[in-house]
Amino acid sequence: MVKYSLVGYDGSDASRRAFQFAIDLIRCSGGRVRVVSVLQVTEGGADASTLMMADSGTQRARELLEELTAIVPDAASLVDVELTYGSPGDVLLGQIALHGIDHIVIGHTERGALARWLLGSVSNNVLARAHVPVTVVR
Repeated sequence: MVKYSLVGYDGSDASRRAFQFAIDLIRCSGGRVRVVSVLQVTEGGADASTLMMADSGTQRARELLEELTAIVPDAASLVDVELTYGSPGDVLLGQIALHGIDHIVIGHTERGALARWLLGSVSNNVLARAHVPVTVVR
């Protein structure tokens, strides 16, 4: 039985569907959902660096929770929210041991072969490396 699901959330339609799926699942099991939004800092990523230095994390966390409650009105009572920086796949996988995650729900957006090669795929990375069940929502 799922007690603590993790959702990687980036605001995309796929991540919204993943969030909704995770909520529906934990309503059946009485668990919670941990929603993690990862800002990937890349070389020359001035916007990301500016956000990190501006200490806007608390405000952005409130905005994220507002976005989630627009999808699920009682989300505040069902979720834990975290905003962090790093490589999305690594951050999501690191959450497993840190927070006792027993299930991951991740959205998948279809990209072409070139985009996958250049950008990678967070869902493929998580699927290949996770040691807990993973549900990929399309």
